[in-house]
Amino acid sequence: MRVAVIGAGNVGKALGGALATKGHDVVYGVRDLKKPDAKPAETVEKAFAGADAIVLATPYDATGPLLREHAAVLAGKVVIDATNPLKPDLTGLAVTGDISGAELLQREAPSALLFKAFNTTGFGNMQNPNFPQGKAVMFVAGPDGKGKQTVMQLVKDVGFEAVDAGDLPSARLLEPLAMLWIKLAFAQGLGRDFAFLLARRN
Repeated sequence: MRVAVIGAGNVGKALGGALATKGHDVVYGVRDLKKPDAKPAETVEKAFAGADAIVLATPYDATGPLLREHAAVLAGKVVIDATNPLKPDLTGLAVTGDISGAELLQREAPSALLFKAFNTTGFGNMQNPNFPQGKAVMFVAGPDGKGKQTVMQLVKDVGFEAVDAGDLPSARLLEPLAMLWIKLAFAQGLGRDFAFLLARRN
């Protein structure tokens, strides 16, 4: 599968690297091809156009305008929102009311098949989601159908336990979960080397 990772920061490179090791054809979409952030790289527009699935690993504030600019080419494409609408000081979410950042992004590209995933842990856990207690869990929110099956498989390919969290409004639950991870990692001193796991009784 050809996967376009938009953004070549820590999260983008962690996800792209993990997917590449599973045999996916990964390309990074970047605004400035002169920056040696990640290879292979294409313009965002070319990365969008040739992709079977797209991972958004850009700063949240930049993601809405990006989707709005390319809304036409995103029609019908699987788009995974790995962002979180964080306040600049990381003390909370910047969205208010009964809405999620993911739902606001969907409005910018209404014909895209938008999903929320890869947002509730740090990039180090994307490089290695395995813990002595088991695989870290990653929840997926978005519309049912073939697109969700694709996203669930990509989550598994990165190495997480993939769990269907329901439709896109479930991102209203996943974004605060990301804030909990951030608070525990930094304000509470747990550091980055922990993740959420799902325990079940047989």
